[in-house]
Amino acid sequence: MTDTPPPSRAATAVERASTALGRLRRGRLLHPAGRSFVGETVIWGTPGPPTGVALLDDPGRYRTTVRLSKGTPTPGSWPDVLGLALRLHREGGRPFDLLVSSSGAAPVLRNLPLPRRRFTGTYSTITCYHAGRRRLWLAALADPDAADLGRSLATVAAATRTDTPRLVLAVASAVGPWRLIGQVSLGAQLSAEQDAALAFDPTRNLPAGLRLAGPLAWLRDQTYRGSRRARGATAQSGGSTATTV
Repeated sequence: MTDTPPPSRAATAVERASTALGRLRRGRLLHPAGRSFVGETVIWGTPGPPTGVALLDDPGRYRTTVRLSKGTPTPGSWPDVLGLALRLHREGGRPFDLLVSSSGAAPVLRNLPLPRRRFTGTYSTITCYHAGRRRLWLAALADPDAADLGRSLATVAAATRTDTPRLVLAVASAVGPWRLIGQVSLGAQLSAEQDAALAFDPTRNLPAGLRLAGPLAWLRDQTYRGSRRARGATAQSGGSTATTV
């Protein structure tokens, strides 16, 4: 016998702790410092074998809200685990909230959050998704032909005022290469009030056929619930009302 509480009690404990910490911080518990932007995502489709997820396999265009952030956050351009959050707005259904963190592109490194100075680089989901029996990792990769996002949130915002920065979306198996499936473009910056109101749910705002599982997904679910409760936000709060970048 162990003293480990049942999952429902454990979930309640984690959510309450996250709520308390969020209220103490008076803002987001995770990635509090960030900038949000109008965006657009174009899915080209999956090259090679399909993933079984229509949103990834079929060409499409989606109005998107984009948020770039620092995890801790460290001052200025100091190294930090950087975050990229995408909300793909889908007509008549839940949005798709994709949250990725600075990491390496290689198979082993795509599972690790890695501190970095520059916002241009590789961001991966760290943990895998399940699509049927398949395990998938999603990523946003640097577009070599796009504007550099620089080393600070201020330089990210400046880049969107003079250009249209882009990142390339990709999917991979545990050890396979990244397969490019689309592109996300950043447009005008949202106001500080709009950024503060924005809340994501990466475990429940998912397209049909895609799910997160495992201890890390469970912990993420409870932590985000508590953070949203502390801010008085919901799983679909905020987001850009613009139709294009």
